[in-house]
Amino acid sequence: MKNFGCVLFAAVLVTGCRTSPAPANPNANARTRAVLQYFQSLETRPDKRLLSGQFSNFGDRANLNLLTEIHDRTGHWPAILGVDYAGRGGVSTENPNRAAIEYWNEGGLVTVSTHLYNPARATNNAFGGLRDKDVDLNTLLDPGTDTHARWMQELDQVAAGLQELQSHGVVVMWRPFHEMNGNWFWWDGKDPKTFKKLWRQMFDYFTRTKGLNNLLWVYAPNHGTNTAVYYPGNHYVDLVGLDAYTDFVDTQHILGYAEVARLPKPFGFTEFGPHGPANPQGDYDYLQFLQGVQANFPRTVFFMSWNAKWSLARNTNVTGMLDSPWMVNRNDLPKGLAGNP
Repeated sequence: MKNFGCVLFAAVLVTGCRTSPAPANPNANARTRAVLQYFQSLETRPDKRLLSGQFSNFGDRANLNLLTEIHDRTGHWPAILGVDYAGRGGVSTENPNRAAIEYWNEGGLVTVSTHLYNPARATNNAFGGLRDKDVDLNTLLDPGTDTHARWMQELDQVAAGLQELQSHGVVVMWRPFHEMNGNWFWWDGKDPKTFKKLWRQMFDYFTRTKGLNNLLWVYAPNHGTNTAVYYPGNHYVDLVGLDAYTDFVDTQHILGYAEVARLPKPFGFTEFGPHGPANPQGDYDYLQFLQGVQANFPRTVFFMSWNAKWSLARNTNVTGMLDSPWMVNRNDLPKGLAGNP
């Protein structure tokens, strides 16, 4: 029986499968729908089809300094600002939101992640149990447990930050539980069925209970194995991607692309860092990233470089990459997509 949505795997890699342009949240507001439709339009374009992005920092350290440095060096503002709500010892939204609101008002897009603290711990140390390995995700979903109560408190703190962004009109590319197929965070590598329940619980709580209609939900496994195994379903995701830390932008070094490329959502590199996940050299030729994407990852429509020595401010040939006709920087975004309409 023919699959009229996606007949050939080769076609998936070139043009991708497509579903209805409707967002995962049926109550998504008009600006959120417009941003999603813009992402959906990029893949078939011959140029102006790859959005640049830069992660700023975590919690109290989030600001626009790094993006300003990129602009001063290259003449370009990245299209996307990334921030994270993980602060020292708890959820911290004030500085990430300040940076996000300012960047949005200047015409840029925003993605938010959170290195969530482990709610199975009665008390948190400075790292919040981020790398604990023995967490039973079912306890987060069981209303009779203390872990569930702490989990709901953490969700409320995160939702309050996202609600502030909604009140300022900011559309958020919301990237929870990133790298869920790995083995380094407390939510990683768990039973896929339970993980999907946890994702859907957050989705329902944020959209139905908290009324967050400004979120585009981003599924972001780490490159490697099981990249699509944890996918919670088309009705719970708007964008997909891979996190990858490597100098070599090809399918021999970035694994699992084919599985994610089959998913009927716009694809991006949700985190990219040259060299590896630790101790980058700061001498990477970013034109290699662009050339690798063009040759090997044709569905890619956005990326976000990590900060420090992985960043666009600390490596070479960044101006050449951002000057490319393929690139979409902040000034290239459609007028009114972000900021004041």
